[in-house]
Amino acid sequence: MRLAILCLLIISLASLEVTGQQTQAQEKDSAQIKLEKIERERIQDSLSIIDIEESISELNQSETQKRKDLEQQLQQIKDRDSIRLQKIKNEIDSLRKITKGYPVMGPMKDTLFLLYTRQGGFTPEFRANAISNRIEKLAKEIAFQPDSLNWERNESTIEIAYGETVIMTIRESDAIWNNKSLEELANIYTDTIRQAITRYKSETSFSKLAKEVGIALGIIFLMGLLIALITRFFHWVNSIIQRREGKSFKGIIFKGYTFVDSKYQVAVLQKLLAIVKWAVILLIVYLSLPLLFSLFPWTEGIGKKLIGYILSPAKGIAISIWNYLPNLFTIGVIGVIFHYVLKFFIFLKVEIETGKLKINGFYPEWANPTFHIIRVLHFAFLLIIIFPYLPGSNSPVFKGVSVFLGFLFTFGSAGSLSNIMAGIVITYMRQFTLGDRVKIGEVTGDVIEKSLLVTRIKTVKNEIISIPNSTIMSNHTINYSSEAANNGLILHTTVTIGYDTPWRLMHETLIKAAKQTEFILNEPTPFVLQTSLNDFYVSYELNAYTREANRQRRIYSLLHQNIQDCCKEAGIEIMSPHYNSLRDGSKSTIPESK
Repeated sequence: MRLAILCLLIISLASLEVTGQQTQAQEKDSAQIKLEKIERERIQDSLSIIDIEESISELNQSETQKRKDLEQQLQQIKDRDSIRLQKIKNEIDSLRKITKGYPVMGPMKDTLFLLYTRQGGFTPEFRANAISNRIEKLAKEIAFQPDSLNWERNESTIEIAYGETVIMTIRESDAIWNNKSLEELANIYTDTIRQAITRYKSETSFSKLAKEVGIALGIIFLMGLLIALITRFFHWVNSIIQRREGKSFKGIIFKGYTFVDSKYQVAVLQKLLAIVKWAVILLIVYLSLPLLFSLFPWTEGIGKKLIGYILSPAKGIAISIWNYLPNLFTIGVIGVIFHYVLKFFIFLKVEIETGKLKINGFYPEWANPTFHIIRVLHFAFLLIIIFPYLPGSNSPVFKGVSVFLGFLFTFGSAGSLSNIMAGIVITYMRQFTLGDRVKIGEVTGDVIEKSLLVTRIKTVKNEIISIPNSTIMSNHTINYSSEAANNGLILHTTVTIGYDTPWRLMHETLIKAAKQTEFILNEPTPFVLQTSLNDFYVSYELNAYTREANRQRRIYSLLHQNIQDCCKEAGIEIMSPHYNSLRDGSKSTIPESK
């Protein structure tokens, strides 16, 4: 569906462009037709003026009224001619934006002037090609006399001719196009053609060509010599690189790891050297070609184009850099200000982390994550400020790419953003810190890493488990270490003993076992709770304090060993007795009613 819509849009734009071109062509043709019609009327009126003037000259002195009528008629024609001239100017002004000029080429294939108007059935392009061919033929005449090239005024046109050969005809519309009078334009065109032919004759003379060929051979020799010297120079540098292998070029090694060995480093340098060598040779050849082409009149235009291919982009780049300097200085000032603001935030972070600066309600472990959040906002704000000063920031392409990257970031990081937000919330909730023994869901272990995306737990079996922060937010978390340092963590274990063992003896035995266990605190004193009185045995829960929350499994193992030893010393058998009674059914266990 989208492809079909895109195709329809492209077809619509193409049809609009074609329609616009057709409309423009129709307007041009209509204006040209009007100009031809006005020109025919003007020629007709010019002939009428000649006839009237002849009639006036033939009248006698007595024919005063007839003379007066003819003069009045002559004035009316001249008035019409001035109005007609203004119409031609208006039509030409409307054509200036949509009319293409066609160049009249000189014998050296350079543009002498442009033609815009047609004459009769001849288009401007046809006229330009015909005049160019006549000028080229004239330039090839051996006995060319520059003074024989002149112009001559006819009734409404001017002809530029060499002897009996007409080179071109200039009409009033041509003069109006160039904002000149017929005579001024004729002088300009005649001088231009004369100078072009004279220069061609001078440039193509035998002595001149011989001199140019000699210079060209000299340039070729110097170019070959320079290329040979450059080749030898790079060969010398290459040999030095090979000799220095293992000495100056030992490879790239960082903290004992070899990223690039010496052989590969030398090979890369030799490749780069070869690329630079050929780039320099091609540059020399490219710069030499315009010099060679500019020596000969037939290839002079090619030389100018080759130079233009380098100078035009270089000039454009230089102008762009010069125009961009104010924006660059602005970005530099903004960057310096933001740099020192960020250094101030770094100073605050270090002071809070080390405890030198204390803020009520703000904990030292918040300093680093808070700084990272501020730094992201800091750089985002910096980008927003300098964005208008970036080159091309106002171009539609730049804006389109920015929007596209925004869409990619938004849709591609949808899951990651939830983990990032959860990571920020977890940090400020202070659920746990690095090194804490925690239980998250079914996972128990020590926290070894906290990031914005995941939290990593190391279990007692040395398993590293990565838990997404969004999962932590949706589960309960047990922290064994948060109170262990201050109030101690209570470890507890349950022993079931029969009713025949006195409970006081059992309490003393369990407490004794706890006090003998490593990492168990004597203060606060361990204590025993009788958690249940079952049918055949009592459940004794031993509770003991420790500050080593990360050694729970070791402490539990030692505690259980000491319980076994102490119970053996006290003659207590650790077991949960069960009793079975065999009844014959003769006596009811239900009490008799009184």
